[in-house]
Amino acid sequence: MFLTRLFANDYALWFDYLLPGLEGIDVPMPLGGTSNHFRLDALSAIHGWDPYNVTEDADVGIRLSRMGYRVRTLDSTTFEEAPVRCCDWLGQRRRWLKGYMQTWLVHMRDPRRLYEHAGPWGFAGFQLFVGGTFAAALFNPLMFLLLAASFVWRISVGAGPLSYFVEQVSLISFLAGNALVIFLTMLGPLRRGWLDLSCFGVFAPVYWALISVAGYLALFELAVDPWHWHKTPHGQAVEGTS
Repeated sequence: MFLTRLFANDYALWFDYLLPGLEGIDVPMPLGGTSNHFRLDALSAIHGWDPYNVTEDADVGIRLSRMGYRVRTLDSTTFEEAPVRCCDWLGQRRRWLKGYMQTWLVHMRDPRRLYEHAGPWGFAGFQLFVGGTFAAALFNPLMFLLLAASFVWRISVGAGPLSYFVEQVSLISFLAGNALVIFLTMLGPLRRGWLDLSCFGVFAPVYWALISVAGYLALFELAVDPWHWHKTPHGQAVEGTS
């Protein structure tokens, strides 16, 4: 199915490139909810899971790093069933994004202390890979609107230095941003030899539009129902249809 192929590309990029990359530069790593292995003394030292965080694995990875522990990725694979229905995917993704918002807010209650624990490189990495994950989802449609507004302004009012500048900046951001997303999404499955999935990377902007929808749903839920857990249905995928 179309959605499950995009989901597989998303996972390949995250687990095969981005998380090992964070390990390589030694910055706080938001864990993924797949096969995690912990030392009991380390888990006890950080007082276990946060029961109020709906993406508790990501929060645990950050807290382990802040306590001086090192998180590493394993050269192994955990297969996970992708949601086959868009409504189920949206529920899962908005829970993840809401959990990243919660994680960012909790650790940014005292930015100076976070900076002292993580150092300048780790602090920047936390902002980019935790804060940036949900910020990108929220800002993505705004960039589309800015591009559309700049064209409408030029047609209705006429070109001026300011409108021309905004139009060019938004157009470059639109083209470069989507080209980068498509390149990375096509790169993700190549490491595993999934050449048939790589071509679906061209649909990454469509996938990111869905992520933006999930991001705004997550932001709304963070305000009205922060601890609601969207359970992802399983057992729906049929062999040969995904």
